[in-house]
Amino acid sequence: MFCMGFIEGAQKEALFGIRKNHGGPFGAVITKGNKVIASAHNEVLKTNDPTMHAEINAIRKATKKLKRFDLSDCVLYTSCEPCPMCFSAIHWARIKKVYYYAEQSDAKKAGFDDKLFYDVLKGKRKPEFKLVKVKMSRPLKEFDEWAKKSDKKIY
Repeated sequence: MFCMGFIEGAQKEALFGIRKNHGGPFGAVITKGNKVIASAHNEVLKTNDPTMHAEINAIRKATKKLKRFDLSDCVLYTSCEPCPMCFSAIHWARIKKVYYYAEQSDAKKAGFDDKLFYDVLKGKRKPEFKLVKVKMSRPLKEFDEWAKKSDKKIY
């Protein structure tokens, strides 16, 4: 169920991050039931890590707090429509619902343009890096070992 207080919490996180010069105008809150489990903001500038987006930081905090990778019983509130990287992380975390208020076009006006990534994903353009398949003498050894593992947990 949507709660304005949680989306406002995402906005507060974004503003906090901006004021601390941690990164761009992005904040996120993850809830379980009606309780905040994690909140975070963009920390790309603080850490020099391009993966430190608000949604990913919140997911990392929530999984650590809950001691599990499956957040399917959680809801994500975020200040902006998720970028492709965050979109993927949300899927991996199994989050079922995401609320946001700013759109890609709002982010673009502020200097954050994800068009290249969307174009690559849609096959409209090639990635800006080379993806090179390497031949190995014993390929898939790790996959074979994983397949035989009796105590594995699929995620």
